Amino acid sequence: MKNINLLLFFLLFTSTGFSQIQVAEEGYKYFEMPYGDTTITMREYYLCFLNEGPNRGHDELEAAKIQEQHLAYLAEMYQNGYTCITGPFGDEGKSRGIVIYAVATKEKASQLANQDPAVQAGRLVVEIRPWWSMVGSTLK
Repeated sequence: MKNINLLLFFLLFTSTGFSQIQVAEEGYKYFEMPYGDTTITMREYYLCFLNEGPNRGHDELEAAKIQEQHLAYLAEMYQNGYTCITGPFGDEGKSRGIVIYAVATKEKASQLANQDPAVQAGRLVVEIRPWWSMVGSTLK
């Protein structure tokens, strides 16, 4: 935990970060910064909030069918390497879940997010924001 806090401190208070953003061959943005005896690579991802959409009046059977298609679509996006984390929120708020897209541009993330069957059915709408994370980091 101490290392994560130190990393966040360096990201917020040093000029070595965002001033040295580079673009990889694949098109995504990244930067590197020294951290002790190693170098940390930060990469830009796209955090997609799946918010309640205007069309949530489907009957139970239709809603279940859309949900099944939604989950299959997210599994396909993960298998194809377009996403790295997906999941619902644990409360009943307006934001229903998140998807983190590992693509080069916000436009590509938006294109993929808007092809989700639940978005196309109007059950969900997307809000996409750029988000930086350390390459190789995992949830614990």
